[in-house]
Amino acid sequence: MIFRQLFDKESSTYTYLIADAESGEATLVDPVLEQVSRDYGLLKELELTLKFCLETHIHADHVTGTGKLREITGCAGIVPAGAQAICASRSINNKERLPLGRITIQAIETNGHTDSHMAYLVNGTHLLTGDALFIRGCGRTDFQSGDAGKLYDRVTQRLFSLPDETLVYPGHDYKGNTVSTIGEEKRFNLRFAGRTRDEFIVFMNNLNLPNPKKMMEAVPANEHCGMK
Repeated sequence: MIFRQLFDKESSTYTYLIADAESGEATLVDPVLEQVSRDYGLLKELELTLKFCLETHIHADHVTGTGKLREITGCAGIVPAGAQAICASRSINNKERLPLGRITIQAIETNGHTDSHMAYLVNGTHLLTGDALFIRGCGRTDFQSGDAGKLYDRVTQRLFSLPDETLVYPGHDYKGNTVSTIGEEKRFNLRFAGRTRDEFIVFMNNLNLPNPKKMMEAVPANEHCGMK
């Protein structure tokens, strides 16, 4: 398996390239519009064919590159079930498996940060958590129909039930972290460790964070796959 973690400095977004080396089939997870040239260049350099782009959710902090990549490559654009993205090629449901050559990507519904969110488990070992679970943190729940109680349930019941050695690759990081494990997050992520569901809800409801700078631009654009 080819696995690359790519970073957009402006939005602190991680994009993931996953590919089967034998077939050359590839996917990009959460591509960023401003990084399309970088991502497409890497695909060409590695002689890969972009089969589809996957979104973990409708983003509020950056505009997706899916629409542009679909225009360039003819790939499909796939969003979580329930996402308001009228341009998407299709949606993906909880527990659905996507084949990518010899690789299998399983969707895990992890709503709470937004009302339509998927984590993606790649070959049972690499977990792309989007904004549901960060390294020692989690995504906010105060807009886009977020629900703190639902996020707590999804993370603790669905993600923390995976094997401790499962690698955790988040959708963002603001401190330079790149990878963790489920075992580490169960022990050291203070948003969840030692916190009851009710305590988590109170904590999340009192974060009082400013809105993402690109929110008014990004959400409508992403509902059209980044094609403004």
